[in-house]
Order: sequence, then C-alpha cells, then structure tokens
Amino acid sequence: MIGRLTLSDFRNHADALILPDHPFILLTGDNGAGKTNILEAVSMLAPGRGLRGAALRAMARQDGPGSFGVAADVEGVVLGTGVSATTPDRRQVRIGGVASSANALADHLAIVWLTPAMDRLFLDSPGGRRRFLDRLTLALHPGHAAHSARYDAAMRARNRLLVDPRRADPVWLTALEAQMDEHGTALEQARADLVARLNTVLDDQPDAPFARPSVLIEQEEGVRDAPLAVRLGRDRRRDAAAGRTLSGPHRHDLSVTHIAKAQPAALCSTGEQKALLLSILLAHAALVAADRGRPPVLLLDEVAAHLDPSRRAALFERLAATGGQVWMTGTESSLFNDLTVATRLTVTAGHLFCSAT
Repeated sequence: MIGRLTLSDFRNHADALILPDHPFILLTGDNGAGKTNILEAVSMLAPGRGLRGAALRAMARQDGPGSFGVAADVEGVVLGTGVSATTPDRRQVRIGGVASSANALADHLAIVWLTPAMDRLFLDSPGGRRRFLDRLTLALHPGHAAHSARYDAAMRARNRLLVDPRRADPVWLTALEAQMDEHGTALEQARADLVARLNTVLDDQPDAPFARPSVLIEQEEGVRDAPLAVRLGRDRRRDAAAGRTLSGPHRHDLSVTHIAKAQPAALCSTGEQKALLLSILLAHAALVAADRGRPPVLLLDEVAAHLDPSRRAALFERLAATGGQVWMTGTESSLFNDLTVATRLTVTAGHLFCSAT
C-alpha cells in the first residue's frame, strides 16, 4: 500500500501531502476541484502515461515552473516520477533514490483503474480495449511493459524500412521480424495467461449483484498457421502497400460476453457494461493478490455515482474483501456512507482538507 503520497506542481495541485491511515481513501468535492488529478498522480507510479493517457507536459501545473513531481512511500521504498522544466516531455523515475526506468515501477506496485471514460470501453476502438487488457496483464507480469516497448520499437523500425524500398534491406528486416516474434510471443503468452486465469475466477463469481462476464482474446485469421516471424516475412509486400504491419499482437482485441444473457458486452446496457467491468476488476484484484502476495492499488473515479444503494453496499463489501488499498472519488460524500472507516479528504480548488474519518 501507499503509505505517503506527495504531489508537487501536478495539474492544479501546487503541493499536496496525503498520509492514508485506512485502506479506503475517499476524495470528495465539486467537479473540477482536482479529485481525479490525485488519482492520475497515483497512476503515474506505474508504467505508461497514466489513467488519462495525457502528454507529460500537460500534467505540469498551469502558471507553475513547468516541472512536476509525484512520490510515494511503498513499504519503505520511495517511488518517484516527474519531469523537469528543461525537458518537459522526458519522464524521470527514481526508485529508492536511484534513477530507474518507468517499467521498473511495476516490480514494486500494481495499479489498476476505472474511470467514467471507460464506461464506453466495449464501444471503444480495439486499441482502447487492448490497452485495458495490457494494464491488467502488467499487474501479473511486470515484464510485460518491456516486451511491449521492444515489440513496438521493432515494428516501427520495420514499418519505416518497408515504406522506403531503397532502405528495405532483407537482412535487417529479418532481424527486426525476429525481434517482433520474440517479444510478440511473450506478449501473447502473458495475455493468454491473464485471460485463462481471469475466466477461472469469474466462473466462481455469483451472477448478482454484478453481471458475470467471460473474456476472450480475438486475433486475426491465420495467426496459428505459422510463427509470427514467418508471417511477417511472407507479408512484407502487403504491409508495405498498407504502410503498416497488419499481423501481430498489436492487432489483438478483447472480447467480453455477459454470460447470463449470452450477449456481447457491446450490446448490453450502460449499467450492465459498468457491472461487467467491475466484475473483471474485482476478479483481477483477487488474481494479483494471489500471484504477487499483495493486492493491487485500485483507483476508482466516480465509481459509485450510478449504482443503487444495494449495489454500492455490495461493491464496498467486495472491495474490502480484496484487502488492498482503494482510492475513490465522488461529488457527494453521502455516496460512501456505508464505509464506516476510511481516510476522507475534501478537495477544493487544488487544496485538500481532512473530513470526518
């Protein structure tokens, strides 16, 4: 768990200090006060671009020095990240005071989030669902981010060669395709492991009060007829004409089905889709706790807003059962009345005030 969180010039927070004394941290306040900004700051303690996927320079406080910093004490290890004013697009990471890579953060902290924007996940593009899948996978396989970065780098290099026939050296292309095969296979295996284990946990979950889903990875046709390197070598002319690589794990999609209704998630109601997401998130938290010996940190933005009282109570009960740290936001503190013990903070124009505990 995060024992201490500090923010410096992050979004609308000039400085902030949070010392959680309970697993539940509740942030309430008006829209635009800065509640989600705090969740985003926590999400920056994981690899990637955080829960908004924003550019680094956009996270620096307006009218500030152009830099920002986020730091947290996690079981005695200080994790820190931020940018300097001179290099606002270059992320810096320190672990235990030593410069490190963003991917190394996953060795110390597993973070998963749910935001209102994700309510449309099943209607979003395959890329959005793939990013969600990879965030879940990363919590179980910390090396997933490194494989993804190396796969993407090799693919970008291959694409550049293919669109310029003068530079399309077959030997170089073969080497890049071998790299894509190596790291792409690791990506496929990690995703497949996550999905298989998720379905095992989901099979044991009740259908109520949240819809029970099944999950599946959709791949392009013919993916099993040859190794990826062979398919890439075979399809160079096609990919050159398209200007991009058309085979590989970057084309995967996440398919979710509402089991009780035997209906794809995309055809379910908005409420059912949110319930399906919550079921996946809770099953995933159980997996992480069993696999890593500690549950993930959950960031839930406005998660209680559209749930009726009975479902809110059931959600809080299941969140408590994860044994992990849960950060939640809401515009109304009454939404969290069923939580008798929590760290409660009111957020007002970038300032934090302690509420009743």
